[in-house]
Amino acid sequence: MKQTSDLVDNAVDVKVVLSGLWVTTLFVFAYVDIFGFYRADVIDGVLAGEVSGTGFPIDQTFLILTTLYIVVAALMVVVSLLARARVNRIANIVVSLLYVVTASATLIGESWVYYIVGTLIEVALLLVITRIAWVWPKRT
Repeated sequence: MKQTSDLVDNAVDVKVVLSGLWVTTLFVFAYVDIFGFYRADVIDGVLAGEVSGTGFPIDQTFLILTTLYIVVAALMVVVSLLARARVNRIANIVVSLLYVVTASATLIGESWVYYIVGTLIEVALLLVITRIAWVWPKRT
């Protein structure tokens, strides 16, 4: 005997979807960077006080700028939930596209496949954020 069930599939609010995508993006950011510490070149660079492959010194300026970069993405979780639709839409489009550009730039000269795959996943998530914000539903 075949059993069928009518499952309720409620629509999820755009704000919740965007917030969830930002959380997911932050997890991918974090884990790609954490996995980097299994790389000898990254560890050697850190021990030498510079970002591997770039020559950027790991100093107060670098660490504050890196912190601010992540804080903006983290705040987008809250902005996506609390901001009014118009501000929310604009913020999500602008910030996600900014992050697409900056994440893509980190691929220049990169040869480690895990990093390339992780960054491409980040970019895909960010482009989904852009798309969802772009097509934000309007009142009829």
